[in-house]
Amino acid sequence: MDWAGWALFGLVATAALTAAMITAQLAGLTRLDLPLVLGAFVTGDPDRARVVGFFAHLCIGQGFALGYAAAFALLHRATWWIGAVLGIVHVGIALTVILPLLPGVHPRMASQRAGPASTAVLEPPGLFAVNYGIQTPLVTVVVHVVYGVFLGLLLQAR
Repeated sequence: MDWAGWALFGLVATAALTAAMITAQLAGLTRLDLPLVLGAFVTGDPDRARVVGFFAHLCIGQGFALGYAAAFALLHRATWWIGAVLGIVHVGIALTVILPLLPGVHPRMASQRAGPASTAVLEPPGLFAVNYGIQTPLVTVVVHVVYGVFLGLLLQAR
C-alpha cells in the first residue's frame, strides 16, 4: 500500500473535490453547501460552520481516499478507470444512503415530514439530493468521478 501517496494525493484530491463543490454552489449549479451541512453538526453559526465543515470534509475525504488506495492495493493496480468506477460507487452511496439519512441524525436539518413548527435551518437533501437543485446529482457525480480518476492516475504513477 502506498501510504505516502494516499496521504498526499488523498488530501489534494479531497481539496479539489471540495473546491469544485463549493464553486458549483457559488455558480448556482447546486444549492448543496457541503461544508455548511457538515459544519452545522457542530455549530449553528453559518460562517463558522463552513470553516469547520471544510476541514471535516477534508478528513472524511482522507478516509475515502484510504479506501480507494486499499482497493487499488488489493487489485494490484491503480488506473483512471478503476478510480472512476470507485467514484461512481462512492457517489452512489453518498446520494442514495448517506445524504437521505442525514435528517435523522443532523441537529439542524429538517426532515421530509417536518411541519411549519420546525426550527431546523437546513432543508433535507432528499434522494439524490434533488432538494438542493435538479443539477445537484449531476454535479455531485462528476466531481466524485473526477476524484476517483485523479486518485487512480496519481496512485498509478507511484
